Amino acid sequence: MKLGLVLTVFTADPAKPMTSAARAAATGFDAVFASDHLFPPGAPDRPSLEPYTLLAAIGAANPGLGVGVLVTRAGFRPVGMLAKQAAALDQVSGGRAVLGLGVGDANGRAEHAALGLDYPPFPERLALLEETVLALRALFAGRAWQGGRRIPALAGPLLPPGSPPVWVGGTKDAAIGVAARAADGWNAWGLGADAFVARAGELAGLATGAGRDPAEVPPTWAGIMLVGRDANELATLEAERAGKGLGMDIWRGTADDLRRLRDRVEGVGATWLIAVAAGPADRSELLAATLRA
Repeated sequence: MKLGLVLTVFTADPAKPMTSAARAAATGFDAVFASDHLFPPGAPDRPSLEPYTLLAAIGAANPGLGVGVLVTRAGFRPVGMLAKQAAALDQVSGGRAVLGLGVGDANGRAEHAALGLDYPPFPERLALLEETVLALRALFAGRAWQGGRRIPALAGPLLPPGSPPVWVGGTKDAAIGVAARAADGWNAWGLGADAFVARAGELAGLATGAGRDPAEVPPTWAGIMLVGRDANELATLEAERAGKGLGMDIWRGTADDLRRLRDRVEGVGATWLIAVAAGPADRSELLAATLRA
């Protein structure tokens, strides 16, 4: 199973995530990931780096390190331009890019409004997500997109070519259904081990029902992780986090708990574990050392 690290993009200084990416490469992570936001959710007066530009720079500076976007909302970027950006990112990173797509939540409305973009009701966004996945996969495979109800025909080609896997992110039934029918993978954010195992089983069943081999659309796990070397250190870190008023609805555990999580999600076919490393600055190194031992 591959190991990914989520970088912060909520800064005006690209040196910060680029330094974190270099450390991730040196400590054994397979890839780094970034979110796609105009500004941090609920904070339009704060900066957010553009992920495709940032990840292209990281990929060029760190040969062998994968890069991925988790996630771009369907409708946030024109599909043809998104295809070009993602293919170029895949080419720059030596074929190691991942493109995650999502349907968006309540926070997305303000970002779309700031850019003059529509933000239709959930069922319409969901249908747009599925058609976006299908259009992108066609273009990445070197085929024209013949056009659909929401996305017009796109002839391509994408040159230089790129073919990053397209994941669908989301834990709702509807998002899992889109992943099962149309995508190259499914990403679940912040689920506990039991919930992830159950949802992965549902994904496999839906993929089979859609006439696909479940191995064509593997599950992947992502979330914020607070890891302590042992129970005493974990308790200290939890108290510090609570004292700062930070949310506690995240994955928390010891190094041994982390290994058990890895084994459980890998046991149902998960191909990636992707973490936001909460806590002290050395937590990403602890994550890698624990999971690579």
